[in-house]
Amino acid sequence: MVTLNRLDKAHQAQAIRCLIEGNSIRSTVRMTGVAKNTVVKLLVAVGSALSRYQDEKLRNLHCQRIQCDEIWSFVYARQKNVTSEIADPQIAGDVWTWTAIDAETKLIPCWLVGKRDAVSAEEFIKDLAGRLENRVQLTTDRLKVYLSGIVGAFDEEIDYAILHKIYGADRQTEARYSPAICTGCEKKPTIGDPDPKHISTGYVERQNFTMRMSMRRFTRLTNAFSKKVEDHAASIALYLMWYNFGRIQQTLKMTPAMRSGLSFTLWTVEEILALADGSASD
Repeated sequence: MVTLNRLDKAHQAQAIRCLIEGNSIRSTVRMTGVAKNTVVKLLVAVGSALSRYQDEKLRNLHCQRIQCDEIWSFVYARQKNVTSEIADPQIAGDVWTWTAIDAETKLIPCWLVGKRDAVSAEEFIKDLAGRLENRVQLTTDRLKVYLSGIVGAFDEEIDYAILHKIYGADRQTEARYSPAICTGCEKKPTIGDPDPKHISTGYVERQNFTMRMSMRRFTRLTNAFSKKVEDHAASIALYLMWYNFGRIQQTLKMTPAMRSGLSFTLWTVEEILALADGSASD
């Protein structure tokens, strides 16, 4: 097995490519021959650098229509199994990733890993507001904690609407994890004057699905969960860097960063790795 102090750039790129394509840590080890602890250390180092880079780069954005949502996962153990004996409840159990997406450019300007509560909502919305250069139309689901965060961050300088999806009865005769059927949607303009035809959470919900398919630790009904919240956050930062800067969107024919004017080229894995060394420029 190759250890971190002996890991050359080719092996680093190979390991990062495996993680980007949704492979687990252990499958990455089997495919690359890199030691497990080395893969994890590489992920955390690169993920931390990419998080800092995107925090600095994704600013002064000229977005028009933003959609927000949350995606569930867990760290170390499911919430019902968390006890003081096995883990600190602050860093184990249910973990939610709050995401925002620009409906036009498909750029994800910010995200937050935390709980599904008012504190996380306010921090997430405040971060989003600080990245926008102009007034936007924002759509969320009916999670109540969004409203207080939006009022605190935007005041009246936003066109905000809530999309309430109405579901039928649970499917009693089908598999346990089959979702209820959505029977309709109710659009609720809440602040300002949002355009009814753009009140939607379709893009951000599709993006959540892509996240779940692209990161092994998000896959449901498996044992591929994150063991540490630091690893979880690093994995998300890596995925979003590749999503924003390194992968061409089929509908755009370019990356979201290129469509937003944040980058002029398609980033390679090697260029992304260079950020961890502080040697990248764009």
